[in-house]
This record gives sequence, structure tokens and C-alpha cells, in this order.
Amino acid sequence: MTRKIFDTETDDELIGDIGMDTPDDVDIDDEQREMFEHFRLELDKGQAPMRVDKYMSTHLENTSRNRIQLAIRQEYVKVNGKTVKANCIVRPGDVISFVMPYQRRGLEILPENIPLDIVYEDDDLMVINKKAGMVVHPGHGHFSGTLVNALAYHLGISQGPEAEDERMGVLVHRIDKDTSGLLVVAKNDEAQLDLARQFFVHSIDRIYVAVVWGNLKDDEGTITGNIGRDPNDRMRFKVFPDGDYGKHAVTHYRVLERFGFVTVVECRLETGRTHQIRVHFNWIGHPLFNDERYDGSEIRKGTIYAKYRQFIENCFKIMPRQALHARTLGFIHPRTKEHLIFDSPLPDDMEALIGKWRAYTGNINPDSI
Repeated sequence: MTRKIFDTETDDELIGDIGMDTPDDVDIDDEQREMFEHFRLELDKGQAPMRVDKYMSTHLENTSRNRIQLAIRQEYVKVNGKTVKANCIVRPGDVISFVMPYQRRGLEILPENIPLDIVYEDDDLMVINKKAGMVVHPGHGHFSGTLVNALAYHLGISQGPEAEDERMGVLVHRIDKDTSGLLVVAKNDEAQLDLARQFFVHSIDRIYVAVVWGNLKDDEGTITGNIGRDPNDRMRFKVFPDGDYGKHAVTHYRVLERFGFVTVVECRLETGRTHQIRVHFNWIGHPLFNDERYDGSEIRKGTIYAKYRQFIENCFKIMPRQALHARTLGFIHPRTKEHLIFDSPLPDDMEALIGKWRAYTGNINPDSI
């Protein structure tokens, strides 16, 4: 029997003698990659026939049979490429491939008393309105002050080598550090696997509001272009229009307000690639306002006069981040099966930015700019 685990956070590295590999039938959105473990189990010749849930529970460390059965119920598990039920009998030569939301990350997470803006909470989940500037999960130089540290305090759990609670935390998705807005958080295994599945199959409703440079030609449209990591800068992603690299990505947008020099847009994600909105709008020549990583932190539209340049500098001070907010989040409740939808008002910095542009261009016809 061989066991292979794929963890995209480590790219092509090897962990001990465990090989990295991705099942051919798995195409997970980039923003979800760090939220799932990928497994491949192949039964050896001496293995007696056995129920798939029992076999998995005996070959997966620190994973309960109940959690495995929940994963099977959510159709995360396939045998020889086909979705199966828990009572499926596996035999020598069969290949079990599956993904499951992370339980343990090998990183100690300590509770921190950080205030949270909780929009909704029940026994199964929470909806959080995250402030800009808060990192979601520890790592990459941020080991405290994160949303997960705050959740650990709120829920009374901790995570680490000696922790009794082995969940990854309770996250099922993320948004960028400097993006504000709504996140859903699971509070138990059942909710985590169900919600993660909804993200996995793109059935979650997600609407963002952004301020982008320039005057978009159309009132609404769709941006389609494969997104992959920029080979010249691993901190950035880029569009590969020929489709021979990266992953398929689709962003739908609708203009909310025009100011000639900048445009306020509503973005609906069809896929969830890393930095998707930021990358797509930069690619079509309309980077997000003050998006330093994607060419939006310099004047991209307007005059050369000192007064205008000073106005833009003042706008950058008001909005010291990319102008992006996760406004709407909708999903099916894991237990009640009710469709829930939540809206978050624009944060103060975006409201102030839009108000400043509205006042600046109040007497100007946007189409004339």
C-alpha cells in the first residue's frame, strides 16, 4: 500500500518519504488550495476486501471514522475515479483518491483576545466581517494577531502539538489581508465539510465591490483568462490568455458608479483563483485603486497638474490598501438547509474614498474624461 499526500502550500517539496501528487480528477480553486489535503491510497495485493470507510480510518492517522463518513457523504471520496458510498467494498489494486479540509497544520495557534465583528452565529457556524489589515491564518511571517488566533479565543480552543482540538482552525475559505469583508467559519466537523464542499463546487454566492482605475467601456461584462503564478515574481499572479498555463478563471462585473478617472464596480466570482479580481482588472488595464502589488498605487488616469496629483495622494492616504471589499456572502446552512445571505456595508475607508471622488467629479461628465 502506498500513501501519497498533496499539499499545494509546499509546491514540489517532499516531506520525509511521502511523495507529492495530485489526483487527475481534482481541480481545486487556488484560494482553496491551502484549505484541503489531497490523498491517494492504493490497496496492495495482500489486502482483504473491506468497506472503504473502515479501510480509510485504519490508514489515516488522527482522522476519525465519523469524519471520514462525513467526507464520503459530501462526495469528497472516489474509488477508481467514481464517487462512492461508505459501504463500498474496496479490493486489492483499487485506488482511493479524495480531498478533505485540513485538521492539523503542525503550527501552534494560541488564543488571542482580539475583537471580532460577528455578523451571525449559531451552534454550527459564524459569519465574520473581517477588517482590512487582518491576516486570516498564521504563516508567512504572521504568527499572531490573525483571525484564527481571535477565533481560538472566542471559541475557547487552541491548536498545537499538545492541543486536544485537532481541527485546522475552523476556516473554510480566505480573503486577502488587505481586503475587507465577509467570511464564513465552521464550528464543527459537519459544518466544515459541508461548507467546504459548497466552495469546492462553486455554489457559494460571493459579491465584491471594487474601485478600479479608468472608465470602463461597458456597464457590465465578463473577464475570462487563465490565472497562474507569475514566473518572474512569485508574489504575483498573472493572466495567461493563450490558455496553455494557469487555471481557468471568470469574473463578472457590473458598473455601480462612474467618476471618469475611476469606476466603482460590483464583481461576482464564478471561480476563485488567488487574487482573481485584482489580477483580472489589472490585465484589462483597470487595476484596483491603490493596489500596490498589481500596478494600482500610481496615477493611471487623469491630468499631470499638481493639484490633481495632490488629490490622488490624499485619496491614497484615505484608502491605504487595494479598494476591494467582500460585500455579499450566501450559502446553504449545513444543518437547516436554509439559504442564508449576508451583506456587509462598505467600510469607512472605501466610503470616504468614493465620497471624495464623487465630490471631485460632481460637475464633470465621466464620458468626457
